[in-house]
Amino acid sequence: MGTVTSAIVIGGGIAGPVAALALRKAGIAVTVFEGHDGFADGVGGALSIAPNGRTALAAVDADHVVERVGTPMSGMVMQSWTGKRLAEFGSFDDLPPMQLVWRHELYRALYDEAVSRGIRIAHGKRLVGLRGGVAEFADGSTAEADVVIGADGIRSTVRRLIDPAAPAPRYVGLLGFGARCSGDGVPPTGDKMHLVFGRRAFFGYQVTGGGDGGWFVNLPSRDPSYGAGRTPAEWLPVLADAFAGDRVPAVELIRRTDPADLVVTGGLEDIPSVPVWHRDRAVLIGDAAHPTSPSSGQGASLAAESAVQLALCLRDLPVPAAFAAYEQLRRARVERVIAAAARTNSDKAAGPVARVLRDLLMPTAMRLLNNPEKWRWQFDHPIDWSATVTTPVPARV
Repeated sequence: MGTVTSAIVIGGGIAGPVAALALRKAGIAVTVFEGHDGFADGVGGALSIAPNGRTALAAVDADHVVERVGTPMSGMVMQSWTGKRLAEFGSFDDLPPMQLVWRHELYRALYDEAVSRGIRIAHGKRLVGLRGGVAEFADGSTAEADVVIGADGIRSTVRRLIDPAAPAPRYVGLLGFGARCSGDGVPPTGDKMHLVFGRRAFFGYQVTGGGDGGWFVNLPSRDPSYGAGRTPAEWLPVLADAFAGDRVPAVELIRRTDPADLVVTGGLEDIPSVPVWHRDRAVLIGDAAHPTSPSSGQGASLAAESAVQLALCLRDLPVPAAFAAYEQLRRARVERVIAAAARTNSDKAAGPVARVLRDLLMPTAMRLLNNPEKWRWQFDHPIDWSATVTTPVPARV
């Protein structure tokens, strides 16, 4: 049996509240400490919650949170810049359908769910040090628990404290943008996301039958600081120009976007492998442990998986066996997703010559990949809350 009765979670974004919900269900007392004074309302663009993410949330009785704020997404349609349909990837009938959510809405919904279950989230607590299970904050205060869980993102302080030699985030060659806008007059995509390999950039969009629209752009750039200082009003014509001549509604949707609604993500990043996930009484989850670029469509879902799996390991095993079992169950799977996303990024960021080859080969490649079973490993990842974690545990991908 596990010996952990209390936990500190560092980071109140997406992974932090899910971890708190899972720990509470496992019978472990938990407090979340967030470095920012305020809330992350209005911060972040669109993201998807994949079937495996919904399965993880359902294990802690929180899948209804996604249903409340999400828009169903039954599949993805791949297109070329000419508008030609290259492939369509549907959802699995035996799995929960994917949901499109806006990050700030998901964040607030998970935050409110955690608070409603009696979980304390303390703001203005910027972590500066760790001594075993004692967290030291910039304001001079401390907190102690059996374990400290780093859910503090791709630039994790917890990761740096447990491994000063941890690799830095890697720029993947793409700048990210996204916005909500009116889709009136644009042919609706219904509950399917359309993904377009444009001649100069990558475009994704979904337009419901009710006229609501949303889009995102991955703009190739060798320099992650390209355009630094540009306002949203200055970025919009740049993005529209990137799709000039492409036979898709990218220019129209971008031009009807209010600058106030544009989310400028900046350089997209990942870390192919984080060597150290745990040390002493501290452990990493989510983007602190396995940051994948947005091209995976799996960031939030993998974070939810890891949060739930860690809680189960802490419920059933003593530290450090719980940490070792958690890493063994998670590492191979998340690094496989990161690697797959890196290959997608290479296609999106292709140079002029590579783009020509990509466009020539893309129809053949899409035909080979147009088999849902090839992708089931990503989406079909059951987590059985009633099952007991033992050691050694079989690795899963």
